[in-house]
Amino acid sequence: MILTPLPLTPDHDIPAPLLTELTALYASNREFQALSGDFPDSDDIRPEQVAAALADELANPDVEVLLARAAGRLVGVAITLAGHPDPADPDPWIGLLMVDAGEHGRGHGRRLATLVEDRFRLAGRDAVRLAVLDDNAQGLAFWTALGYRVIGRRTDLQLGRPCAVLRKELPTPAA
Repeated sequence: MILTPLPLTPDHDIPAPLLTELTALYASNREFQALSGDFPDSDDIRPEQVAAALADELANPDVEVLLARAAGRLVGVAITLAGHPDPADPDPWIGLLMVDAGEHGRGHGRRLATLVEDRFRLAGRDAVRLAVLDDNAQGLAFWTALGYRVIGRRTDLQLGRPCAVLRKELPTPAA
């Protein structure tokens, strides 16, 4: 798996072929989209909606959108945040980690999460946090299986949805 930052055109747009790939990836996760409410109709996710959602994310200079490719095909996306708006929270965050639904169960999510953790570790960070929507039992099971532990509850900052907050320490590997 290769992980690269989202490339943008000189006008800060997502190249059309890539936007088509991203829209298909987002749309493939219909159940998650219905649960999250991030799009008005989880059965009809459009490129302009995906572009707007990513532009909103990228308006924050601490956000990075990472694309995961396997065998040249887009299989996942991760959105990370170098720092939380709460100054009492010292950790970076994974805001989204999504794998194409047709690729679920093949280890891509685990590999993508590990690559994101490695990026934070290389940046000198010693832990990472994320939030899982209360109704997302599958997401909670995925993250806890990767060693994340629930450290609290809060509502998300965008839509006020109830979430579990998870954290994982990122020890530096022994040399």
